[in-house]
Amino acid sequence: MQQTELFLTYDDYLTLPSDGKRYEILEGELIMSPVPEPKHQDTIGHLYTAIQSLVSSHSLGKVYFAPIDVVLSMTDIVQPDLVFISTDRLAFVKKKNIVAAPDLVVEVVSPSTAVTDRTCKKSLYEKFGVREYWIVDIEHQSVEVYSLRESHFGSLTVFVNSESIASSVLPGFSLPASHIFEK
Repeated sequence: MQQTELFLTYDDYLTLPSDGKRYEILEGELIMSPVPEPKHQDTIGHLYTAIQSLVSSHSLGKVYFAPIDVVLSMTDIVQPDLVFISTDRLAFVKKKNIVAAPDLVVEVVSPSTAVTDRTCKKSLYEKFGVREYWIVDIEHQSVEVYSLRESHFGSLTVFVNSESIASSVLPGFSLPASHIFEK
């Protein structure tokens, strides 16, 4: 007997329960993540506040935090921890979701998501043209910044301690890495 692999789409995603869990579909496969822990939320809150301040004061676009659906394709639906969409791409922000790759995606890794964030999601973000991808690691108190060059994440910069996080997508952004890990 031949085994058939279940391949999910955005239509299937829309039928998932609203049960407090975070669901994503990556390359047609359903992924469920537990609700983030308080430290994860604190870290995203600090980062959101800093980015939102810059974005709003310079009218650069919009910043959103999870849960928000980002539909990269009909078989790739993600809920990044934080996304930035530049002003010239705001048409991709629809009533219920974002329908294209954001300019910036931030994922805060946890033990249950680290492998997916560093492999499958990184590959998808690169494939669909996310200009910059940040992996925030609370345990190591580091921020890895991947920049898209010629359709590939060609460069990686790691920021730790008092080193200021810089971004090619957010001109003028500068924040010591240690500030996002404060209690």
